[in-house]
Amino acid sequence: MRTKELRRAAPFMLPFLVLFVFVYLVPTAYSIEQSFFAVKRSGLGLGGSETVFTGFGNYTQVFQDKDFLAALGRVAFIGIIQVPAMLVIALFLALLLDARTTKGARFFRIAYFIPYGLPGVIAGLVWSFLYAPSLSPITRVFEHLSFVGDGALPFSIANILTWAWTGYNTILVYAALQAIPEETLEAAAVDGCSGWKAALFIKVPQVRPALLMALVFSIIGTFQLYNEPVTMKSVAPNLSSTYTPIMAALRSLSANNFNYAATQSVVLGALICVLSVLVFRASAKRTDA
Repeated sequence: MRTKELRRAAPFMLPFLVLFVFVYLVPTAYSIEQSFFAVKRSGLGLGGSETVFTGFGNYTQVFQDKDFLAALGRVAFIGIIQVPAMLVIALFLALLLDARTTKGARFFRIAYFIPYGLPGVIAGLVWSFLYAPSLSPITRVFEHLSFVGDGALPFSIANILTWAWTGYNTILVYAALQAIPEETLEAAAVDGCSGWKAALFIKVPQVRPALLMALVFSIIGTFQLYNEPVTMKSVAPNLSSTYTPIMAALRSLSANNFNYAATQSVVLGALICVLSVLVFRASAKRTDA
């Protein structure tokens, strides 16, 4: 029976598998291969070049690269302050949408989702205008308030991410809330558990898988941060060209150091995979407990 089911499902899975192999697996394998090589030039770069096998030499260089390590630290800090706040807000808004007493839920679903529908570059430009010291109506009122200082930049970027992605996660959690069986809520109501008690003790545990998926997606997205800081460079000259790991890899790429850029990308991808696995395992342990 299982073989027949797989045969029936194969035509539907094939397009995804083809794209997954050629868009993800092949480039990943090629990047891993290139990370073990380096281009050696002679004659101060005027002579010929030779591609040589360096083993883990590029990886040793990555973990000694202060700019790349600082970039990892910055996105980790942004994730720590932004992801939990965003998920709490998304859960709160989703519970409000799911409440029976909520009016205009369809309007608010669309309103919450609109920021996610805007391209990240456009969102970055809008917020850059609000952050710009000479243009922002906010800084005109509060003259001593700066959104683009070195200490404020992580919070300013975190604010853009929260504004852009809270609505998406709200709809994700709201969809999970809609899947809760009505019988479960009715049984809770009979036992005197209704209102916010039902929300906290019945609904929230039921949407843990959706929250876990949102958490993993948010971790991946934070470490892939690029559009927002690049867009903000126009109003924040102090924002370095290696502010995030992807920006650091692109700088290596623009310097024609393709093998080192591949190594940085592999390290970043491996770190994201490890963090995702750790989150899943921690969630599984809590469930078993």
